[in-house]
Amino acid sequence: MQFATWLERYYFEKYILGISIATLERGGVTSKVDTYQFLNPIDAWGMPKYPDKTVILPPGANIAQGITDFIQCNAAYFREPDCWLGTWINPATSECYLDITTIYPCLEEARCEAIALSRTAQRRIVALYNFKHERTIYLQES
Repeated sequence: MQFATWLERYYFEKYILGISIATLERGGVTSKVDTYQFLNPIDAWGMPKYPDKTVILPPGANIAQGITDFIQCNAAYFREPDCWLGTWINPATSECYLDITTIYPCLEEARCEAIALSRTAQRRIVALYNFKHERTIYLQES
């Protein structure tokens, strides 16, 4: 990534470290790449907007480097108004998922969209997440 000043670069690096630490401490986080702001705990459901862009880091991977690379590769998507950076550590595998997250206010709408996307994408959507209630809903394979 190109930065106009050292200060801009340092703010970006601080953002990356913040996401990395929050991901390890909380199991995942959602944030806006262009503003460096974390999503408040709203009553809505997050899921990958572009499942084929999702990256899965193995346990023990350098999450900060993975996030930096992921943002660089998907910079154009993160400029879209409804796209967020989502991180999630799968508790069953300890793998860290990085995705371009979109948000739905209604669980059923999110579930239907996730199932439809999973049918057409190469990568299946594993779960939906509610930010306010910190609740994960796993999608069944169909």
